[in-house]
Amino acid sequence: MHADPNLYDYWPYRDRPRIAWPGGKKLAFWVAPNIEFYEFDPPANPSRPGWPRPAPDVVGYSQRDWGNRIGHWRLMELLDKYAIRGSISLSTALIDHHPEIIEACVARRWEFFSHGIYNTRYSYGMSEAQERAMIEDSIASVEKATGQRIRGYLAPALTHTERTFDLIAALDFWYTCDLFQDDQPQPLKTKSGKVVSMPYSLEVNDVITYGAMAMSPWRYADVLKRHFDQLLQEGERSGVVMCIPLHAYLVSQAHRIRPFEEALRHIASHADDVWFATAVEIAGFYREHCWDQTIADIDRRGLARPGVGFAP
Repeated sequence: MHADPNLYDYWPYRDRPRIAWPGGKKLAFWVAPNIEFYEFDPPANPSRPGWPRPAPDVVGYSQRDWGNRIGHWRLMELLDKYAIRGSISLSTALIDHHPEIIEACVARRWEFFSHGIYNTRYSYGMSEAQERAMIEDSIASVEKATGQRIRGYLAPALTHTERTFDLIAALDFWYTCDLFQDDQPQPLKTKSGKVVSMPYSLEVNDVITYGAMAMSPWRYADVLKRHFDQLLQEGERSGVVMCIPLHAYLVSQAHRIRPFEEALRHIASHADDVWFATAVEIAGFYREHCWDQTIADIDRRGLARPGVGFAP
């Protein structure tokens, strides 16, 4: 038998209980700017190098530094134009390195959620105490800098331990972006709390589209439009979620920002059917209005697997 973390049950898309987003909207749309800090010469981790090239990687560091110096401000102005508030996947060390970025996001009422301390320090090899301390530091640092209590989590560089989800549940997080199993939120199986698996994306994440897939800017814009159109059509039956995860050092390059705006313009033109929200707003609504009906439906279908159950 293969190992299975049993974090959630298999739950077929067809005939689920209907999700009705606020105002009868069909699709909940959110944007996740990753505002990250990459160390020039990070401490070595035996499981994964800090940079693809040998450290210190001057080229990689300066490209990402461009994102915080130029790219984020360009992206912020564009989102302002369409009245879209970001949900920031934050490397919390950025609070100390670039407080002016934090201040600008607070002024716009953007949401913050934790993406670890540095994106060049991984969860691999951490003890439970070390991982808990990292998460608790994120809570305290963001609250001190912004007044917000963070409720979301995306593991640094998508690195986890077998304890990650139970730890964030115990610390009263509402959602995680670390799983990619669905186009609707879904309860996770944790020892405590009510943690929602929030639809994030690898398929329309600019790191994948511009990196692994080497898309042109206009191709990426077309992909975003088609992704949105399909989800909006399915949202006629039950509310779905679309997230666009972004990295300013990629999407905000001068030759890419206009095509990306074309995709945003297309999405914004369907305002009657779209709930433009933050991740914490989506998670809070789901926890209050949809959590119980989801678990009841999984039980009704006999899909719940033995072992870890849902927290009461």
